[in-house]
Amino acid sequence: MGEKMTRTDGVSVVVITYNDATHLPAAIESALAQGEVVSEIVVVDDASTDETAQVLSRWPRDRVRVVRRTTNSGGCGEPRNDGTAFAQSGWICYLDSDDVLPPGAVEALYRAAVDNDVDFVAGRCVRRELPEERDVAWHPHLFATPGVYSIAERPETLWDTLAVNKLYRRSFLTENRIQFTDGAAHYEDFPFTAKVYAAAGRFAVIDAPVYTWNVRRRTSKPSISLRRDRIRNWQDRVRAHAEVVEIMRGTGDEHLVDAAERKFLEHDLALYLRDLHRQEEEYRNEWWEIAGRHLATFGVRAFVDATPSARWAADVVRTRERPTATARLAELAADPPRLVPPYFGGPETPTWDDERPAVPLSGFRSVPTAGLPIDVEASVSVTGARLALDLQIADLYGRISASGIAHVEIELRDRLGTTSRSRPATVAAVAQDGFLHGRAVLDGGALRGLGAFSTWDIWAHVSFRDGSATYVRVRAAGGSGLARHMVPDLRRALLLVQPYRTANHSLGVRVADGPRGAAAVATARFRRRSGSRN
Repeated sequence: MGEKMTRTDGVSVVVITYNDATHLPAAIESALAQGEVVSEIVVVDDASTDETAQVLSRWPRDRVRVVRRTTNSGGCGEPRNDGTAFAQSGWICYLDSDDVLPPGAVEALYRAAVDNDVDFVAGRCVRRELPEERDVAWHPHLFATPGVYSIAERPETLWDTLAVNKLYRRSFLTENRIQFTDGAAHYEDFPFTAKVYAAAGRFAVIDAPVYTWNVRRRTSKPSISLRRDRIRNWQDRVRAHAEVVEIMRGTGDEHLVDAAERKFLEHDLALYLRDLHRQEEEYRNEWWEIAGRHLATFGVRAFVDATPSARWAADVVRTRERPTATARLAELAADPPRLVPPYFGGPETPTWDDERPAVPLSGFRSVPTAGLPIDVEASVSVTGARLALDLQIADLYGRISASGIAHVEIELRDRLGTTSRSRPATVAAVAQDGFLHGRAVLDGGALRGLGAFSTWDIWAHVSFRDGSATYVRVRAAGGSGLARHMVPDLRRALLLVQPYRTANHSLGVRVADGPRGAAAVATARFRRRSGSRN
């Protein structure tokens, strides 16, 4: 960093914690490892009743300063506000006690802020799913092009609702009176980041990892964003989004209002629709009513500009008085989306179903074929050393066969994101009973993983005669072939192969490699059972 940095020059890392003595040390150590750019670490203990106080005694107070609250706030907003008020450095970043900062994160943010003379900087966040240690980038497209922007120039930034992947000039926050919402309401990041975007003239974006968001699904205390089975979670999210829309409306830029509403249609609504069919009837009814009321406040432009699948799903929710076809809506809200049969209406006037009032699939004819939510299903069979996928591609109102499929490849993607394999599929040119039929054969070389135990997601890459193409997540058709199979393999002698259906009906394949793989299967099963018991 050059000259030694003073406390007022550097960065205060505000760490909030509540009854998280187990994970807190890793968070603090990751902040200390950032080097001299971090002039202090402020830990706000939100009235913990576990061993947090003893854990915090490990570090000297000149580096780790502690704010102890006497009453629990019930949320994240008040502790972060307390930490901001207590901090002495010129810059602020936030860290939750169960997450960590990657090496060099604060230095990268600080250097971008100083070099570009901006009031805040945003960088890449990675969701690390534990215990699998599978990393999923948080909206990576938002950070692919580093630069300096305004929110008007880059309204898609509204998709980045996280407060923790950013560095803020403290005077910018205080002078604009930007604080988190107090109390137990969740999704406090939404209005906070909206206020930041609205108040900042310019901000910087960097393509560097600056935050690791640890997602622990198998725990007695899952993160707030994972508690989607509680109606209050949805109420809080809708309330927070309504506040974001009002903040954008206060800028006087209607394009930002449209962008905020469109983000809700394409992200928030879809996120909850994927699980709605699994919820109890009382929850579904209340969720539907809340969603319908909120959508009724949206402008027309948000629906027109939304992706076709998001628009059609929202139209169903705001048109139907009660939850309807929620399992089919979950497929339409999947990533990527699938519009599964049966199909109603006709090529000229396609509709969601045959009930009244009709819900038209508006704009269907103007959507390029490669942009349609195509449904590809597969049944599985094993013959000798090969696993065969019998494919059915739904001929969406005749659009798929009319466009003409030039080529289909089946792609196996390793669940950990380390590798992928492709194999060609043969597909008939003429549809029968509303489907184009095809087949792909996967040999041991395609199924064999890099380690003893691998999990593959199955995708189809569909190319059309006009040169366009799309990737489709293959859906498991019925229960055909979803069982364990022993597959001979020239290199490993034997593979234990198990096709299976995921929670959202997609097709996956688990592959165990000989004796080592069998041991890995047993270990994974033990961990899953232990996790469910815990």
